[in-house]
Order: sequence, then structure tokens, then C-alpha cells
Amino acid sequence: MRPPTGQQFTITRDVDGRRLRATITEVAATLRELTVDDVDLVEPFAEEKRPAKGQGIVLAPWGGRVAGGDWQLDGETQRLPITERDKGNASHGLLRFSPYRLLEHDEPKVLLQATIHPQTGWPFLIDTFVTYELTDDGLRVTHEAINAGAERAPWACGAHPYLAVGGTPADELTLTVPAARVFNAVDLIPTEETLVDAMDASAPDLRGGRRLTELDIDHNYAGLEFVGGVATSSLVDREGRGAELWQDASFPYAVVFTPSDFPAIDGVRHAVAVEPMSAPANALNSGQGLVWLEPGEHWRGQWGIAPVGF
Repeated sequence: MRPPTGQQFTITRDVDGRRLRATITEVAATLRELTVDDVDLVEPFAEEKRPAKGQGIVLAPWGGRVAGGDWQLDGETQRLPITERDKGNASHGLLRFSPYRLLEHDEPKVLLQATIHPQTGWPFLIDTFVTYELTDDGLRVTHEAINAGAERAPWACGAHPYLAVGGTPADELTLTVPAARVFNAVDLIPTEETLVDAMDASAPDLRGGRRLTELDIDHNYAGLEFVGGVATSSLVDREGRGAELWQDASFPYAVVFTPSDFPAIDGVRHAVAVEPMSAPANALNSGQGLVWLEPGEHWRGQWGIAPVGF
């Protein structure tokens, strides 16, 4: 039986006696699994299953949602298909169910390519690329986009990994995100941006670390603290073992989503997605973080996941 997510591309690397392993799928260039010595650093899903709740997918040419599916281009309304029926939004871009083309695959690296063709609500031609590579430090993911059309085109990009520390229960995990600001939102559509220490518990400050079971959020965060060119979030157990997610300055935002009903591979659990984003949700309407690519112009951004404490 063929997997519903298409071909499965496995990459491996041995580092100081540890075995790093990742599997990426043809559909949506999804990060299906990432392990260090068989300990999961992201929530995996089985080869015969589909990803749940955006699990591990690439988000392009926008991340999050477009409110009502409508946005304005030079005074003309563009109407994207509604893919989030309960809220009436266009959600998670145009590549969620698209197959990528394999360009390169060797032991530690895979390079995939997908083209976003002109379609309803999106009159642009964008070539996209994503490279997953295992390095001495962990997994490095590189996203690239080239405007292959004749007109300038808007661009935003993101990813949707759910961090994990093997099967460690959520009440033993601490999440840290170095964000000084958070967006207020109406039905998950960001409105104004404010300082996290001015908010109540519904939009918590995660800079000092919070127990995962204390969190019930789906928020766009901003004002990330970059050190050495990267902002680093983490999910660790009581011994300090876990995963660090880093993102470069091309991804100045992060969505943090903590569903308590996540359908994990071994049953329902409290989980956390830390989503590096080049722009917050609804950027096609707000313009915040949105990049406009001239014909032939190239965009590039990186994020990754490193094991810690192993």
C-alpha cells in the first residue's frame, strides 16, 4: 500500500556516537519524524497515516490564516478557497496537499521542490525549495523561494513542527519561547501587538519557561530575542533533555499552539507546536512581515531542531 503522504525520504547522521534520523514526506515536504538514538524530538506519525493538525508541514506562500480567504491586490479583491470551514478562513498556504519533486537525496540531506502556480486568489508563479539536512548540531531546514513570474509577488513562509521528548508526559515538560510580544487576536486572526508582560494568563510570557500542561494557547508571538543570529525555543524534561528549535532572522515570528487533544502516535496527549514564521497570520491583509519579491528575486530562511542533554 502506498503511503498517503507519498514517497518517504529518510536521512541519517552519526554524531559522537549518537544516531540522528529524520523522515520527510513527498506531500507537503512534511517532517514526519526526527529522532536522536530513537528518542523522538518531534511528534511522529505512522507512514500509513496523514499528519494531524498541520503536523510537520511546510506553510507557503503564507502561514497561519487569511481572514475570510479574501485579500486586496492593487485594489482588486482576491478570493482564496476556504480551507478552514469552521472559521471561514484560508489556512496554512497552498502546498499542504501538494507533492514536492525530489532534486537531491543522500545520506544526511534531502532537497525538495514545489511550484505554486497561479490559481484562485493567487495570480503568481513561485518556485519553492526546502532542504532538510542533518548536521553535527541536529536538523537544519532551509526554505527558498524564487518569483518565476512577470509581476512582483507577496511571500511568507513557515513550518509546523510539534516538539517532543520521546514519550515524556506533558506534566514533566517545560516550554520556553524567547518572545517579548504577542498579538491579541479575534478568532485566531491577529489584531494589535502588545508586550507579553502586559497580558493575562490567556497569552502567557514564555521566556522563563512554563510547564506544558499549564498552557492552552494558539498565539502569534513576536519580539523574539536573537542571540548569535538565531532565536531559540526549547522543550525539555526535568533532567534538561529535549529539543531546541532555532530560527534565523528571516523568521522573526513564532506561533505557539498547545492542543490538549493531539492525536499522537501512541494516543491522545497534550502537545506543543512551535512554528517559525516569516510573517504573522493574516499577513496578506495586514502586510506585516510580508515580503514582496520582484521577478526573479530570491528569498531564503533557515530554522532547525537540535537535541539537548543527550
